[in-house]
Amino acid sequence: MTAPARILFTGGGTAGHVTPNLALMARLSEAGWDVHYAGSKAGIERDIVAATGVPYHALPTGKLRRYLSLENLLDVFRVLAGIVAGWRLARRLRPDVVFSKGGFVSVPVVVGARLAGIPVLAHESDCSPGLATRLVARYVAAVCTNFPDTRIPGAARVVHTGTPLRAGLLQGSRAAGIDHAGLAGTRPVLLVVGGSLGSAALNACVRAALPDLLERFEVIHIGGRGNLDQELAQPGYAQFEFVADPYADLLAAADVVVSRAGANGLLELLQAGKPTLLVPLGTAASRGDQIENAQWAVTQGLARQVLEAELDTPRLLEELDAVLAQRQDLLLRLAAFSVPDSERLLLDLLAELAGQPAVGAAFQEARRSSAHDSK
Repeated sequence: MTAPARILFTGGGTAGHVTPNLALMARLSEAGWDVHYAGSKAGIERDIVAATGVPYHALPTGKLRRYLSLENLLDVFRVLAGIVAGWRLARRLRPDVVFSKGGFVSVPVVVGARLAGIPVLAHESDCSPGLATRLVARYVAAVCTNFPDTRIPGAARVVHTGTPLRAGLLQGSRAAGIDHAGLAGTRPVLLVVGGSLGSAALNACVRAALPDLLERFEVIHIGGRGNLDQELAQPGYAQFEFVADPYADLLAAADVVVSRAGANGLLELLQAGKPTLLVPLGTAASRGDQIENAQWAVTQGLARQVLEAELDTPRLLEELDAVLAQRQDLLLRLAAFSVPDSERLLLDLLAELAGQPAVGAAFQEARRSSAHDSK
């Protein structure tokens, strides 16, 4: 009997480096593949993957800093230890292919896998490649991108695939979302999303503006782990640290969204057709990738943005008024927004590298049949 194809996923540090993997992991498991995941010992990826039941392999990792720090010296040894551990894991599991969603945790896995002779497919989320992607580009068979104009120096092959949506993300129920948040549903709903790790600046601004916001909206505020403020509990204001399965319902309930501009979360909002005010993470805490992502969306006429350094209560209220004024135009542009069939493209690329029959078309046909049967 032929052994099933085996794949090793990696990626972490933030939810955006993990959640796009989940749809692919589920599809390949359904197709009979043996699915594994490699990540850090204590990162957010470990908790997210644990919920899927996929075997998780914890490896030593070092952080890829863009600033001077004594920790950089120690991290050289951590990264080297991670590469050795990644090589050993690849030799032990012998996967047919590795899929990397990026983040510093993925670098040792990718390099270790290539040293073991395993083909790797990488995915870059942002408009411009992050440090992890730039480091591994020469070691992978291809780099897939979210944005059509992204360039990856050193990559042998670049494919615009977009990113897979979380299962059921576009099938949420507005009524269920309002009920889950404990809202009355009597005013437009504003959804505030600070990213998987939360945003101190965005949280502070929204809470300072809350009296004014509640005159116009009911507010759902996803602030990140440990960022609840129970003293602000009141009718019309629902706080959450992190939301998994109910997120589709909360998103369906939203009339307007305020969000960071991480690439995967941004593309989810665009595909969900939500008029959005983007508040990208500034250059003091990042390489500016979210600013680039937000600017791309603004240039396409799909969203508005305000820089974090310019964010205060008056500016937040002013920009939300502008979003409401432009809402119909934004909805028309969002309705025309189209992306590649990411799931099919990525599944078929993985099958190609693993020397397996294409699986993406089969799942695409299953989706069509399911949609037809539901009519």
